[in-house]
Amino acid sequence: MFGKKKKIVTNVEPSQWKEVWRLFCKNKVSVVALIFLCIILFFALFADFIVDYQTIITPNPQERMLGPSLQHLFGTDHMGRDLFGRVIHGARYSLMFGVVCTSLSLFGGCVLGATAAYFGGKVDAWIMRIIDALMCIPYMLLALSLVAAMGSGMESMTIAIVVASVPSFTRMIRSVVLTVVRQDYIEAARSCGVKDRDIIFHHVLPNAIGPIIVNAMMNVAGLIMSAAGLSFIGMGIQPPTPEWGNMLSEATSWMRQSPHMIIFPGLAIVLTALCFNLLGDGLTEALDPRQAER
Repeated sequence: MFGKKKKIVTNVEPSQWKEVWRLFCKNKVSVVALIFLCIILFFALFADFIVDYQTIITPNPQERMLGPSLQHLFGTDHMGRDLFGRVIHGARYSLMFGVVCTSLSLFGGCVLGATAAYFGGKVDAWIMRIIDALMCIPYMLLALSLVAAMGSGMESMTIAIVVASVPSFTRMIRSVVLTVVRQDYIEAARSCGVKDRDIIFHHVLPNAIGPIIVNAMMNVAGLIMSAAGLSFIGMGIQPPTPEWGNMLSEATSWMRQSPHMIIFPGLAIVLTALCFNLLGDGLTEALDPRQAER
């Protein structure tokens, strides 16, 4: 009387992220930027196997300010340390700083921005007035003030940059989430008794993830340059730890005699930041619904 239900097999369309990847691959410049970032990441991860860390922080007066050669690909600095080794070890700090600070800023911005947009009313007013007050202070001035209060170093620089970055993330995420919370499926979830926390993290944020990812990707470039700027003026990571910003700071006194000392760390900062921006541009186009129709 009651037969077994037959399973209906349908053709499953490619997932959204596969479609995004297909569209992203159409942008050749962004693909090249991604490949270059992968190369930088490879050198950063295996820097200890390529050049021993102890050798790139130990002075070697016999090889001071040598030009690029097969023995020293990027030459040596004013203390005889290999610049290639210092650049690839410095990539660890710069990339880690950019990714960690962006992740922490993104998390703080998601919590504050999504909460303000979802609940609205007084909650929105209180959160956004605090954010407005913080945004009245210029970004770098706020970061410098916090670093000066806490002291120079990786930890204080990370806290300062995160605190200075959260307001812009909060405002951006709030504007994106506001367009999502008005959708019918959010009202349906509310009517079914789903908890507000679950709605925010399981329904609102996943549907607003596209613009958030793009903004976060481009923010990594800005944070890498901010870290380099703080280290350049002596407020960030201190020598002899290799970091692109303090390498530039040390090279300014010798740029006429040995321009390679400032060229290679500078190129590392510029090219890495440029690649993150180009990667963000490629994701912007890939996540544009109009691109899928072409």
